[in-house]
Amino acid sequence: MQKIFIVEDDTSIVDSLKKVLSSEFSVVSTLNFRAVVQEITEAHADLVLMDITLPYFNGFYWTTELRKISKVPIIFISSANDEMNQVMALSMGADDFVAKPFNLVVLRAKVQALLRRSYNFSASELTFEEYQLVDNQLIGNAGKVELTSTETKILQILFEYGTTVVPKDLLLTKLWENNDFIDANTLHVNMTRLRKKVGIINFDKIHTVRGVGYVLG
Repeated sequence: MQKIFIVEDDTSIVDSLKKVLSSEFSVVSTLNFRAVVQEITEAHADLVLMDITLPYFNGFYWTTELRKISKVPIIFISSANDEMNQVMALSMGADDFVAKPFNLVVLRAKVQALLRRSYNFSASELTFEEYQLVDNQLIGNAGKVELTSTETKILQILFEYGTTVVPKDLLLTKLWENNDFIDANTLHVNMTRLRKKVGIINFDKIHTVRGVGYVLG
């Protein structure tokens, strides 16, 4: 059974999340808000639900620390639902953002979808020019970079289409399986983060076709 780790200081929300998720997943929550990363690591969590406002250190801090050692999928759950907080969360390595008050059924669907694309996805070796996409790594002459499951899936789709434009709607559908659960801003933030990351090995092949989608070239 996959394990969901909740980082949330509101016990009523924790109880509600456990009630809706525990029939399908093992669900635990943090006991020590000074040692969140340690607890997540020791629990061998498969997915993290992270609040922003927490005792001692906020969710942004813990996400940054967690991303130094782990690719575990992270969904932010927060009442701080302005665009800046969403952009910050995704830029720091979160995979999704759900605003409070949230629909528990929708949240469960998001958890299920993120777990599917994180753990049921195995990328075969794909190439574009001198670059290879192997599992969760992009490898080139200048080195290699580690990718999250979402970043890997984005590149897999782009590699498969090559120099053919991938419409934005199609990319969203392939990534999140249901357009009701995401928006274009989430994709934009993920794409910006991906471009920055792969730029380290001089992969500057992802181009935006304004009003249409993305293409390699």
